[in-house]
Amino acid sequence: MRKFLIALMIFSGSSVTATADTISIDKTDFAEISTVIDDAAFDIRYYSTNNFTGNKIDGYKAPRAYLTKEALAALKKAADDLRGQGYRLLIWDSYRPQKAVDNFVRWINDTEDDGDKTFYPDLEKSNLLEGKYIMEKSGHTRGSTVDLTIIKKDGSFVDMGGTFDLFSEISHPDYQDLTEEQKNNRQILRDAMVKAGFNPLESEWWHFTLKDEPYQDTYFDFDVE
Repeated sequence: MRKFLIALMIFSGSSVTATADTISIDKTDFAEISTVIDDAAFDIRYYSTNNFTGNKIDGYKAPRAYLTKEALAALKKAADDLRGQGYRLLIWDSYRPQKAVDNFVRWINDTEDDGDKTFYPDLEKSNLLEGKYIMEKSGHTRGSTVDLTIIKKDGSFVDMGGTFDLFSEISHPDYQDLTEEQKNNRQILRDAMVKAGFNPLESEWWHFTLKDEPYQDTYFDFDVE
């Protein structure tokens, strides 16, 4: 794959921090999720204001979702598995440009903007970075991570016991103060994703990264459009 690489530079006051890694704007090895999984639903939160910042995020110019072709092939396996159990995928986020991550960090450092505190009701905004809820370098930017849930085939809600990007212990996949139905629903999603080749994140039940991701040291920065 031909790469168009740009050197990462640090500017005074900039929140860009991926200094030891390659930054690329080449999207040759990416595909849109909807072109492979035609029954997936989408609620791209960072294209909207329905996220913890309360604002649209840099780099999201359309409500679309991309993954590396390798990750998308694995996600299709999970989608096929879940479809057989009566579910569809609902995608909240997938590939995320580096400029979007930088936007998150700038927001955390902006003492005048609290964003939407319903996403972090029990924390100070500064704790989001210190507590590693938001990272200065995100696996999403490498192109093989997806945030998602399951819905029923008719599009109706499946109760997971907590919402996307809720910065709380409630979001831990093994959080125990849930109903049996909620625990079971989380396990259905987790089992299908792990079986398809993804690793879960122990702090977010919705977050999965391809185990053998193709770009472990490359962070991408092309726009979602």
